[in-house]
Amino acid sequence: CQMLTGSGGWPLTVVLTPEKEPFFAATYLPKRTRGGMSGLIEVLERISEVWRTAPDRLTVPSRQLTEALQSRLAGFSTGSTLDESPLRKALEEYRVTFDPKHAGFGSAPKFPAPHNLSLLMRLGQRFGDPEATGMALQTLRALRSGGIYDQVGFGLHRYAVDHEWLVPHFEKMLYDQALLILAAVEAWQVSGERFFARLAEATCSYLVRELQSPEGGFYCGEDADSQGTEGAYYLWTPEEVEEVLGADRGEVFCRSFNITTAGNFEGRNIPHLGEDDAALAHQAGIATGSLATNLEEARQQLLAARSRRPRPHRDEKLLTGWNGLAIAALARTGWALSNPAWVEAAAAAAACINTRLRRPDGRLLRSWRGGAAVIPAFLEDYSCFVWGLLELHQARREATDLALAVTLTKAMERLFGDGSGGFYDTGVDAELVLTRGRSLQDGALPSGTSVAINILLRLGRLTGDAGLEERGRRLLEGSLAQINRYPSAYAQALCGLDFSLGPIDEVTLVPGRDGSAPAALEKVLRSGYYPRLVISATDSRKDGRWGEVPNPDRPSAGLCRDRACRPLVNDPEALQRLMASRL
Repeated sequence: CQMLTGSGGWPLTVVLTPEKEPFFAATYLPKRTRGGMSGLIEVLERISEVWRTAPDRLTVPSRQLTEALQSRLAGFSTGSTLDESPLRKALEEYRVTFDPKHAGFGSAPKFPAPHNLSLLMRLGQRFGDPEATGMALQTLRALRSGGIYDQVGFGLHRYAVDHEWLVPHFEKMLYDQALLILAAVEAWQVSGERFFARLAEATCSYLVRELQSPEGGFYCGEDADSQGTEGAYYLWTPEEVEEVLGADRGEVFCRSFNITTAGNFEGRNIPHLGEDDAALAHQAGIATGSLATNLEEARQQLLAARSRRPRPHRDEKLLTGWNGLAIAALARTGWALSNPAWVEAAAAAAACINTRLRRPDGRLLRSWRGGAAVIPAFLEDYSCFVWGLLELHQARREATDLALAVTLTKAMERLFGDGSGGFYDTGVDAELVLTRGRSLQDGALPSGTSVAINILLRLGRLTGDAGLEERGRRLLEGSLAQINRYPSAYAQALCGLDFSLGPIDEVTLVPGRDGSAPAALEKVLRSGYYPRLVISATDSRKDGRWGEVPNPDRPSAGLCRDRACRPLVNDPEALQRLMASRL
């Protein structure tokens, strides 16, 4: 569609010959011609007439277009040098499009795209640029405070139709929650502000409460409509709030969340926060801590009352790739914030995918619902599920997680590799339509190739398999020609570039001689921002890299930065100094 019309989108219409060669493409078409816009019925009638009377007018250009498409998707360049230039260019693109008043990027409609925020925090650290980090933190604050975030039940809506993040499209998607959680945890590690930790925890609680299936996996999301109206489930009037909370507590809640008689959406209200806690507490004449407790109790009462309303439809498919993102988010949050419940939820989802969405021959499948698993998994599914397994391994360091990640990565390379270092989106065993497509650019969620770059690099470093890491670098090098056209559209791939350029921190945590866990040492890693950290799977003291152990009875930690290793340390402060040093 982009080749034929210069643009593309949804709903997408493509018409093909019986040989599956395309000759017509368009995005939205009304049923019948109106307002100068061709209607689908009239278009198809004209195509039918031409096909009957002069088929060469369709078959000749369709062959030419098919050949052009195959040529466009076949190329994968190699030999580019990895350096910081795409990262610097991406940062400048973010600066140009950033909204300094309302945060986020561009104008309405605004999409959260939290993987952009994760990249910005990496750029802020790499270049010592507080503005880059500030753009990410300001956007996360705006998302959490705005109507795009469900202030009563938690969770992020799909996008905002305005530039202020007030009025959302009320659909909730699993992948948006997962990417938001990952960015929020990193924001807490960057800033030390509990606000971002609470954002991650709140969104995790929504995932587990509303989207986790009895089998352990996570459903796709929730629709926007209920009772035939978009957003009806989420809207409130002051009278509805006071009916649940009583006059006094209801008045405080309405003032805090901007719920008014006039309304802000079709006569009712999308709850959102305006002023900070201190200002709201001052208005209410109570202490800030007391206000927070009051509002949380009120929120829970309203959530219970709202649950009795007709609910939006929940899409109860389990998709492998989207579950991989949720596993990554829950495992990372559970580890970073010392909450084993989130790690357990991630582990349950991983077990569900491994048993219900994997054939006896080991081939992953795309979708499961009601006992039926169908469709061979795509590159996105393999790479995102491996991402989840890597985060789960880092959180609990069980060898089985790493072993499964390695097995699936090898299968991914075999099924999707193009023979020159690149990847196709569909497997060698999948149905062929036109050609095997490949995509690198991120959309609402990262592309399969961009995630593959990251997992190859990390998995290679974790396992000591230099071949895996080299193939990740080669994939990244072959992608640079495309990335350099508009780097900020390739945030996840650039996170991989940041990792590859290093410095990469490999930390080995060693229990004490009596088996005591290195909890105090691990806390240093949890609370700091180390985006290029991998925690070693080994706990052996008999590694020649470490030299003399200062106190072999106590737990120890060893740091290798870009393969230059320091002796083991027992003291958390010593580890913190090492992590902050340049070695």
